Amino acid sequence: MSAAPEHDEQEPNHEGPIRTPKQLVVAVLASFIVPIVVIVLLAMYVTSATKPSAGSEGLGAKATEQRIAPVASVQVKDASKPAVLKTGTEAYKAQCGTCHEAGLAGAPTFGDTAAWAPRVTTGYEALLTSALKGKGAMSAQGGGDLSDLEIGRAVAYMANAGGAKFDEPAAPPAAASAP
Repeated sequence: MSAAPEHDEQEPNHEGPIRTPKQLVVAVLASFIVPIVVIVLLAMYVTSATKPSAGSEGLGAKATEQRIAPVASVQVKDASKPAVLKTGTEAYKAQCGTCHEAGLAGAPTFGDTAAWAPRVTTGYEALLTSALKGKGAMSAQGGGDLSDLEIGRAVAYMANAGGAKFDEPAAPPAAASAP
């Protein structure tokens, strides 16, 4: 068996930067204190920005104004001036088009004769009643504030686009003005 080779050269001394017990104590303490100081400084930096405290926005002028605003308002219209009635097309665009263009919530789409055929066979009065009182997901008058005559015109416009031959309701004759 061969013997392990002998080294004639001396290996250099493997010493670290810490050579005394005092240096060891300082290094251990620094390894604990420095990260803690860094964390504290970072926390102070992050929280030093001016931020409103929780709930303080509720005391602002805008929030107070919203809280004390009236719930409802009264609109006075001049009854002596005749209201300009919308045509069927205008009433459809103002109130009905949102749902009937896209077919939302089961509404028959505008111009779809297959979807309108069973409805048209029930007649204009049945369609008008459904539109005025609501049916399925549609609220009364489609949730709008149009007059019954304007809703009737919109119903005739939509049904006629779906294959019906309804006449658009005419405006009632103007009442004689008082002397």
